[in-house]
Amino acid sequence: MWRCVTFVTVALASLIPCGNSLSQERLPNFVIVYIDDLGYGDIGPFGAQGYSTPNLDRMAREGRVFTDFYVVQAVCSASRAGLMTGCYNVRVGIFGALSHPATTGIHADEMTLGDLVKQRGYATACYGKWHLGHHPQFLPTNNGFDEYLGLPYSNDMWPYHPELQGRFPSLPLMEGTRVIDADVTGEDQNQLTTRYTERAVQFIERNKDRPFLVYLPHSMVHVPLYVSDKFRGKSARGLFGDVVMEVDWSVGRILDTLRELKLDQNTLVIFTADNGPWLSYGDHAGSAGPLREGKGTMFDGGCRVSSVMWWPGRIPAGTVCREPAMTIDVLPTLAHLCGAELPDHKIDGLNIWPLMAGEPGARSPHPALFFYWGQELQAVRMGKWKLHFPHEYRTLDGQPGGTGGVPAKYRTARIALALFDLEKDVGETTNVADQHPEIVAQIERLAEEMRADLGDSARQRAPTGARAPGRLEPGDLRFHWKPGQPLDVEASAGE
Repeated sequence: MWRCVTFVTVALASLIPCGNSLSQERLPNFVIVYIDDLGYGDIGPFGAQGYSTPNLDRMAREGRVFTDFYVVQAVCSASRAGLMTGCYNVRVGIFGALSHPATTGIHADEMTLGDLVKQRGYATACYGKWHLGHHPQFLPTNNGFDEYLGLPYSNDMWPYHPELQGRFPSLPLMEGTRVIDADVTGEDQNQLTTRYTERAVQFIERNKDRPFLVYLPHSMVHVPLYVSDKFRGKSARGLFGDVVMEVDWSVGRILDTLRELKLDQNTLVIFTADNGPWLSYGDHAGSAGPLREGKGTMFDGGCRVSSVMWWPGRIPAGTVCREPAMTIDVLPTLAHLCGAELPDHKIDGLNIWPLMAGEPGARSPHPALFFYWGQELQAVRMGKWKLHFPHEYRTLDGQPGGTGGVPAKYRTARIALALFDLEKDVGETTNVADQHPEIVAQIERLAEEMRADLGDSARQRAPTGARAPGRLEPGDLRFHWKPGQPLDVEASAGE
């Protein structure tokens, strides 16, 4: 297991990739800010309206905006599995949004971002929503992170869910593998963004003299929306705008801390999201901007996310990257930058440092990106083209979303085989498959190669290259969860 491996590193400086001119005395720091349910159009650099995001605007001016950055699936746990392991979530067996009855989580043999950089002696911390399993063996501190504070899953998985009241136990706040608050309240949620941010700042201050990785997966802007008094009522967009403004404040606190400690020129900061907006929540949801649909679909409104990369002196300021890339590329890119070894098992991500650095002529290293929903291969992006295979999807079909935190109902629609030119038609509105049969055939061949590896439930193709998730076995430590009640705060053996 990766947790138990001791890596022998000889001549560590020689592992730093040639030509990137990184300091051999000081490895780079990494900060990853991961926002929950943030729409493509929800921050200033991507056209947000009704509120300001001055820190993200500055981050974009000083860094590089990625306009075509994707997640593996437009739902919580699946998306986080892709970021954390460098793999399509189908490969590591994590689907959907794991809830309190789940007995699965990230497998101990998967290499996480935390495991990766600990090869090189990094301090590692996660503050926020984990959502890769909530029993002790699945939590961050047993998967490559020295510290953890946060919610084990989404903040709506509590007794006050607008549609599923009484179906969830009380919401726990955890530190390490301990429950430090067995019954998180609305007042507690008001302080989550601030609390996560301040812990991240303190961690950076404590570890300023050694390399570090901070993973900051905010619980917001996932519903239910909560915000501190610092930003309540500040936005013309209402509560949603207030919440985004506080997220922007959080980014500012991180960047200011790095500048004050003179770490800015040795730190890569990545800001992105786990999927697009949860459109059924209407005025409590964000905007996909020009993109089609939102969370829960593999149209670009669900899986293309607003992203900004920042590293003064290393990433060219005020620039834009329009090449397709994905969160699975973060792990191999960090490995390239710090000289860490990739796992022995197969991963799907590729090094995108040339794209981040704005190297002349840099192109996406991927022949194609593949979009599964569950275990069904629904779409493939190849260059500017995106091909959807026939599949059902949820949609509001032009109807308004809900109000006040209560969602509207989706209906089910179906798309036939459809090819879109994303350079001309970013909203995926005009099917040009009949005009480009050669492109359809080329993408179909790539899809068949992927189906042979990761399967396709729509075509009754079983995966050959997928690995099992972690599973609780008899005798494993676990928490006891009872709907409508606080969880037992002590882990116990067996059922």
